[in-house]
Amino acid sequence: MADTAPRTMIRTGRRVHAPFGSRPSSGTRHPLVATAMVLPLAALLVVVFGGWDAVVTQASSVGAMLGR
Repeated sequence: MADTAPRTMIRTGRRVHAPFGSRPSSGTRHPLVATAMVLPLAALLVVVFGGWDAVVTQASSVGAMLGR
């Protein structure tokens, strides 16, 4: 068989930049920022799938586990 594609890429020593000028993430995010990002999607999924009872059940289970 003919080898039509190189098996390894040649490294030029240049950094590859993320698209659209976004900066690389350091892996840390404030918990309130993460919550603000997740809540709209969570609310949409609750409305779309009608899972309000499941959300309440899970929240009460977590509250009981934390001792509240």
